[in-house]
Amino acid sequence: MANVIKLRKGLDINLTGRAQEQMLPVKSAMEYALVPDDFPGLTPKVVVREGDHVRAGDPLFVDKGCTEVSFASPVSGTVTAIERGDRRKVLRVKVAADEQQEYADFGVKSLAGMSADDVKASLLQAGLFGYINQLPYAVATRPDTAPKAIFVSALRDKPLQGDFEFELKGQEYDFQIGLTALAKIAKVYLGIGAKQTAGALTEANDVEVVVFDGPCPAGNVGVQVNHLDPVNKGEVVWTVEPTAVIFFGRLFNTGKVNLTRRVAVAGSMVKQTGYVDALVGTPLKQILADNIADGCNVRILNGNPLTGVIANDETVLGAHTSEVTLIPEGDDVHEIFGWMLPRFNDFSTSHSYFSWLQGKKAYNLDARVKGGERHMIMSGEYDRVLPMDIYGEYLIKSIIAGNIDSQEQLGIYEVSPEDFALAEFVDSSKLPLQKIVREGLDILRKENS
Repeated sequence: MANVIKLRKGLDINLTGRAQEQMLPVKSAMEYALVPDDFPGLTPKVVVREGDHVRAGDPLFVDKGCTEVSFASPVSGTVTAIERGDRRKVLRVKVAADEQQEYADFGVKSLAGMSADDVKASLLQAGLFGYINQLPYAVATRPDTAPKAIFVSALRDKPLQGDFEFELKGQEYDFQIGLTALAKIAKVYLGIGAKQTAGALTEANDVEVVVFDGPCPAGNVGVQVNHLDPVNKGEVVWTVEPTAVIFFGRLFNTGKVNLTRRVAVAGSMVKQTGYVDALVGTPLKQILADNIADGCNVRILNGNPLTGVIANDETVLGAHTSEVTLIPEGDDVHEIFGWMLPRFNDFSTSHSYFSWLQGKKAYNLDARVKGGERHMIMSGEYDRVLPMDIYGEYLIKSIIAGNIDSQEQLGIYEVSPEDFALAEFVDSSKLPLQKIVREGLDILRKENS
């Protein structure tokens, strides 16, 4: 019987355009790209040159601070560009795909006789180890860290996120092998939702299954860590996105790197919602071809509305991205006496609008902030949507003030930027909380290095 943890704090935001459980066609792209910024904490060192030919699974770049950790090309083909930004920062490495794909062969492996070091070595050799993150600091981890536990959250409950149970169909065996491989390294906790019934989740082997029953952000791996095995100073836990577990399982089952993931295409500005099977690094314009609704300006997000990154023509599917969402930009909306209207179609966490009387109505929200940044108001807003044993408002204040001792006492080692995504949504001060937390974690990591 799985352990059940009930959470009361949080907020479910019901938006129109949730992905239907159907597969959408998508054509193979001519060119793919791998983006170092998808792996926080990484300082990339490119190990290929323009014109080089690579196989799927060959490294494109490594972590300069730990060259053992490499990052595999999603396709075989010719390196066409190494794009750099300010101060020669590597923005992306582009590969023009071959018509006939060629895979680096790492050999099929049986986990029965493998040790923890063998599993690590296999992931490092195949360029997949960088898909493992860690707390503290919410960055890509390194092989010399010794995790006290590994956490996998299969619950996706942010607005317009994809359903992992649908993504899992047909890939149950790879998922289980991936979990078993991670269990060779440390104890694995698998967090699932109360409504998830797939046997591959509820009856997973070699892991401790824990049910989280409550509103968003119950699916945040940081929330699950906080309730199961909190991180203290000097301790490390690993966190693995469930699709990465499938990547690991495919490696051991086939000996090849296959970075295909099932991605939800959602949002009110999509003509046809559903799912596509696409490789990491696929251009979003390829995924969304002829599927963007007409009528107003559209914001395309590489991710979900709370934590996704605003996309442009160069944006590719992120390494940890499980959905692509399209919502109205809102910059073409002009309201007369908007503050006086009853606003039945606007969502509010307070009773400011009459929409609070409409139950679980689905809303078509746009990207407008509807207010300007101002001084932080200590109102308890964060605590109502943050189901963690920390004082969110005081932690944010200590990060802004640069008080590292106070940050440590208030639990900064346990949080990641996404844990404050809902708090950012309800914040009447309109502060960029995720950005503040990310900068605070980066400074703390630098100070402790």
